[in-house]
Amino acid sequence: MFMKYMKRRASMPVNFTRFLFLAVLFALVSPALFGPALFAADPDIFPLSQVKPGMKGEALTIFAGDQIEKFDLVVIGVMPNFLGPKESIILVQLLGPKVEHTGVVAGMSGSPVYFEGKLAGALSLKLGIFAKEPLAGVTPIENMLSLPKSQLPGTMVADASHGGAGAEEVSTAQRFDMPSDWTSRLGVPGGSFLKPIDTPLVFSGFSAAAIRQYAGELAGFGMAATQGGTADARPDDRDIKPGDMVSAVLMEGDLSLDASCTVTMIVEGRIYVCGHPLFGFGQVQMPMARGRVLTTLSSDLDSTKIVNVGGTIGAFDQDRVTAVVGHLGTAPGLIPIDMTVVTPAGDQHRAFRMISNPKISPILMGIAALNGLVQNSVYGEGTTLRLTGSIDITGHSSVTLENLFAPTDTFVPDGTSVASAVQGVFQRIFSNPYETAKIERVTLRMEALPDRRQTTIEGAWLDKSEAAPGDIVNVKVQLKPYRGSPVIRDVQITIPQQAIRGTSMQVLASDSGTLNRMSVVSGSQGRLQNLEQLISVLNRERRNNRLYVTLLGPSPTMVVQDKVMPNVPASQINLLDQRGGPASSLVMRESAAGEWSVPLEQVVQGTSSITIRIK
Repeated sequence: MFMKYMKRRASMPVNFTRFLFLAVLFALVSPALFGPALFAADPDIFPLSQVKPGMKGEALTIFAGDQIEKFDLVVIGVMPNFLGPKESIILVQLLGPKVEHTGVVAGMSGSPVYFEGKLAGALSLKLGIFAKEPLAGVTPIENMLSLPKSQLPGTMVADASHGGAGAEEVSTAQRFDMPSDWTSRLGVPGGSFLKPIDTPLVFSGFSAAAIRQYAGELAGFGMAATQGGTADARPDDRDIKPGDMVSAVLMEGDLSLDASCTVTMIVEGRIYVCGHPLFGFGQVQMPMARGRVLTTLSSDLDSTKIVNVGGTIGAFDQDRVTAVVGHLGTAPGLIPIDMTVVTPAGDQHRAFRMISNPKISPILMGIAALNGLVQNSVYGEGTTLRLTGSIDITGHSSVTLENLFAPTDTFVPDGTSVASAVQGVFQRIFSNPYETAKIERVTLRMEALPDRRQTTIEGAWLDKSEAAPGDIVNVKVQLKPYRGSPVIRDVQITIPQQAIRGTSMQVLASDSGTLNRMSVVSGSQGRLQNLEQLISVLNRERRNNRLYVTLLGPSPTMVVQDKVMPNVPASQINLLDQRGGPASSLVMRESAAGEWSVPLEQVVQGTSSITIRIK
């Protein structure tokens, strides 16, 4: 037999022999090069139409370590159109000592469910809160496979960082009320509901105080905040299979933040996880990392997996109603953040990177800024905080960050005001309607100054009640520092040459917030035409640590795009108003005939107004 084979082989063409050799060689080495995930066989599908009550099956998940474990389940029934039109769920009861002890666990989302050895769907829903009954909803596999095809490994889609077209406006904190006939059959209280299984949001390098402050915003996405860590990258990180854990990387470096789910299936190189959305952003760009389960904590409130995040292995590009989809390969780029907290013992530096997304990135920036302050060993409540820094945007001017923040008596960390300011600027940049802002780098410097540096404007007066055009007038402003004696500051202003004799003008001593609101420049985004104009507006906004004196005249002011035009003649107002359109002007009752400011090492609050007659 062997001799016959050798004779046949000898008669083969040389080219065919080479082709056969290369094919065998590729078959042997390709799994080692690319990992088994991309070459996993397509799973046999168990259709929803064949699912019947009482049918028994099994699911795969990890409770601890890297060991994928099976547990049994039984079908209670199919709830048609439960999530929406043609989006049914399979209601199951989990069986076995572990799941009966823990209930449905945060992080179990995506655990593959099999009937007769065929893939039927992914665990995705649990029964309400404060409920350990092992009842779960299963997203049918047909609904997961109906999602748009993920982009090919190594490719990028324009504007994917901003959700792109087709973003799913679905909250993972959404609840789905159960019909009364189902609650009666299950023996659960009326008004019970199903909700997506929580996703462990693993924080590393964050303080509990910072996490608590932002827990509400994160809970809106259905995230269960947990402390965790990072694990060293391993050669087998890419060797994932159904039942393994993977994580969406939101932040990495000295601070890390990751959302973890279970792998449901791998088809044609596409990795399907969760069985429900993470954020519901639609098209996304989020790095994918390997998740390593330390243990599973049982709780009457919400059992959860404790997950460490391993090496980055690819990217998620779809975040939809029925699944999150990604692929192995190159991870998308992240925004580098350089944060410095100034202390008497020296500067403390934090370097990390975060994803670029208009909804979640501002929140991430806020919690990172707050954490940088409250985690500082010399930080204490009752101190005044100084913020400086910049946001570099590709193709545009940088946004300058500079302000002073006084502590408050409210029961929140004093650093919250700094975090909110940073978060607000990011929100306005990301939500601009002109173009996708490609942020290159963010630099933050935060300093805690001793004492509560805050002063209030108690009154103001002039050294004379009348003045002629061109005269210099001295404005005296009385300030009352916090727990200090009143002081008087002099500010000299000049009456403009074009001031109309016989009229009156207002002299306004104020804080920055009053002027920002009066000018409406800070809220004039709808009248701007491009991102550069928005950056100009952001950089022009007044600072908290300055005393402002403004001379207001009776003639109107127009705000056109990012330009403030005082003392505009009526003919020009009528002409600009007739043009209309999205960049139409805003007419204000008064014009600022002049603005002066005095820098103070205190946060200024309050206003005082005086009238001066032009003679």
